[in-house]
Amino acid sequence: MPVIILVGFAAVALWSLVAHRFERFGIAGPAALAVLGSIVVLVDVKGFTEAIDSDVAQHVVELILAVLLFVDACEVRGGIFGGQGRSLARLVLIALPLSLALVVVTGAWLLPALNVFVLIAIACIVMPTDFAPATALLRSGRVPARVRQILNVESGYNDGLISPLFAMSVAIAVALPSILKVANTGAQLSGASEKEVEKNLSEAVYAFFGAIPATVVAIVVGIVIGGVLGLLTRWASDRGWANASGIRFVMLIAPLLTYGIATIHDLAANGFVAAFVAGVMFRVTRTRRRELRAVPEDELLLVEEASTVASDFVWFILGGMTTAVIVEGIDWRVLVIAVLALTLFRAVPVYASMLGSPVTWRERTYIGLIGPRGTASIVFGLLAYNHLPDSDSGDVLSVTVLTVVGSIVLHGVVTPLVLRRVPPQPAGADGGTAAARMGDGRPVGEVD
Repeated sequence: MPVIILVGFAAVALWSLVAHRFERFGIAGPAALAVLGSIVVLVDVKGFTEAIDSDVAQHVVELILAVLLFVDACEVRGGIFGGQGRSLARLVLIALPLSLALVVVTGAWLLPALNVFVLIAIACIVMPTDFAPATALLRSGRVPARVRQILNVESGYNDGLISPLFAMSVAIAVALPSILKVANTGAQLSGASEKEVEKNLSEAVYAFFGAIPATVVAIVVGIVIGGVLGLLTRWASDRGWANASGIRFVMLIAPLLTYGIATIHDLAANGFVAAFVAGVMFRVTRTRRRELRAVPEDELLLVEEASTVASDFVWFILGGMTTAVIVEGIDWRVLVIAVLALTLFRAVPVYASMLGSPVTWRERTYIGLIGPRGTASIVFGLLAYNHLPDSDSGDVLSVTVLTVVGSIVLHGVVTPLVLRRVPPQPAGADGGTAAARMGDGRPVGEVD
């Protein structure tokens, strides 16, 4: 196992021992671990980049993403769409595609050397929202309750919905260069080269035409496993056969089991979609027609804590990624894409998608401007960096780092300072619900 991964585990363990003390002074885990990672990596930057480009790192990151997607789906409160189905549909079916298109078009203009599938992968990295670096925004009484609920539901769904497009784009982007090289030069190939091109061509064709079948199979796998486990949990709990302690183990195993089954060679489904759908189905079958609006917190505790540990490790890796990007040098064009992704490419599509909706203009402004990026972007970025050719992976790593670090500054520092000038919302003033939740799944309290 790469040394940097072992160091990352040690860093998370040490931080866990002092986190309570430091958080009292406003020092959050993501920022602290990112700083620690950026310092540790200075010892061997090249070794770090080689480590995150390894098969071991790839498999670790894939399992982390599966667990995070499952937890995101389980934490949504109130029905399948958290009571915000119409707003969610506008955000993920209109705003998100518009945002992705804006990133791709701008990337094609600023970075013409990158093919369109790499640009689509970059768009999938920089646009999904995640409140890990800015959980205080989901607790702030200065943000309307309905806005907090909409943002929380959106962040729980957008990374799961975007993962099929991301997987397809990366697969095609990996295979495309060698195919184009042969097509453009018309050179004769040796036996080994010919086999490589044939392999790449078959993977590209499968990624393009097999994306929909793979997603459908993943959805079926997720529905079956999540639904069955949810029903079994409900049945066992009602009869006193299982308590919260036992159910916690079921919920920890569920995303790993779902991902593992979906990625069996004979199925070759999208494991991330399967894990996400399993989380939705587990939550629905566990809580339907009950007084419960969400999976009980004492049952979620173990898988939430596991996702927190996994997220902490990812933030440590982000610190190392930041050092690597700074050492290699920052391309101003990549910086422009990151800044636009955090601002205009988020706000404008949100405004467009909410036209004609009951959401007020003030609430639309909050939704458009409050869209932090976090763990999902880092994990997608690591997966793309691990898979893509060296000619493309550097830009992918840079845009991932600049977007997430920029989000920490914009949403973790600047936005809370601006919100302090906004008077708190009276309870019920926005006609919404205060049932928003923090990034770790706990009910949100009203604080300034």
